[in-house]
Amino acid sequence: MFDLDRWQEIWITITHNKSRSVLTAFGVFWGMLMLVLMVGAGNALEKGIFSQIDGFATNSCFFESQRTTLPYQGFRKGRRWNMTNSDIPVIRENVKELQHLSPMLFSGGNDRNVVRGDKSGSYRVKGCYPEYDLIEKSKMIYGRYINDIDIAQRRKVCIIGERVYEVLFQKGEDPTGKQVRVNGIYFQVVGVARGTSGVSIGGNTAETVVLPFSTMQQAFNQGNIVHLLAATAKKGVPVKVVQDKISEQLKLQHQIATEDNDAVWSMNIEEQFKMFNNLGIGIAALIWIVGLGTLLAGSIGVSNIMLVTVRERTKEIGIRRALGATPRDIIGQILSESIVLTLLAGLLGIVLGVGLLRGVGIVLSQGDQFFKDPMVSFGMAVGSLLILVIIGTLAGYMPAQRAMMIKPVEAISEE
Repeated sequence: MFDLDRWQEIWITITHNKSRSVLTAFGVFWGMLMLVLMVGAGNALEKGIFSQIDGFATNSCFFESQRTTLPYQGFRKGRRWNMTNSDIPVIRENVKELQHLSPMLFSGGNDRNVVRGDKSGSYRVKGCYPEYDLIEKSKMIYGRYINDIDIAQRRKVCIIGERVYEVLFQKGEDPTGKQVRVNGIYFQVVGVARGTSGVSIGGNTAETVVLPFSTMQQAFNQGNIVHLLAATAKKGVPVKVVQDKISEQLKLQHQIATEDNDAVWSMNIEEQFKMFNNLGIGIAALIWIVGLGTLLAGSIGVSNIMLVTVRERTKEIGIRRALGATPRDIIGQILSESIVLTLLAGLLGIVLGVGLLRGVGIVLSQGDQFFKDPMVSFGMAVGSLLILVIIGTLAGYMPAQRAMMIKPVEAISEE
């Protein structure tokens, strides 16, 4: 039942010495404010990190040829070798855990290498398979991505990045079907791409021209060389399995010693993703440890002041005991005062912290940022209230125990 007299008494006790109550509550207020701000900042950092890899297949791995470091089958160490077109069907046949596979070619952004009329720019050129769009996802602003027919017929078509489009075309102009000259050869634009991830292989998607892999090999006399190989694992299969099996097949195909781990360079995106994930967990743990430590320090201050309050109210407590107040009533009164003081201070810290995070979020939302949407979840807010109740109870427990031990006769006779 709601006891109005008790709540009035609690309020009178807290406000009796306003300065002391404010200073006492400040520790809890500051601790909760810091906890909310640090959790919000941690969430924002985590969102920012993962937004950079959003749209990029985290179950992917990449391969590149390097010099051999061991002699093998008559070949000296330090031999140069290249991945080739013939590796593709062998890998598809022997690596059953493989989902997507795309060979890649790259060409540097020579001075003014992409031209349309009197407009030009220096951009990276990349050749790949249609499957690569399932590894590094692009959002098509105009047209389409490369398809299988482009590869089979070696069509002279290209996908231009958003920035390339802005330089070569008028705003709002549909570029599909128009011709651009790339490294001296004309290609028909079939699409304009915008990157959806902060991770991009071979250059920023917005500043890259993508060609069908087979077309790029033929048009620029690349023979059958593959510069980079991109692959993804089937759902539920660790990327390490695919990584090891593809490396093994490449070594078999090119007479490389099995133990020569440096001859085939590979990068496992899944491992990088796990590293980011573990970093987020570590940051979150550190934030909660520091925040709860600050709150605990504040609760110690509340406990100390409640002990002082109990000592000042010794006679009052003795009179209550003489008039029939039970130990439970005394403990309940002291705990209630501690919990109310802690909750008021903590709630103010939560409200101010959320408000500050909201303001920072509005400022940061004006553009792309690594620190994204600094907010705390509803669950965290509810959890914080429970923590405040627990802290308030712990802070008031010792003073309440001391109050219960006061004997009525000694308390009344005390001057």
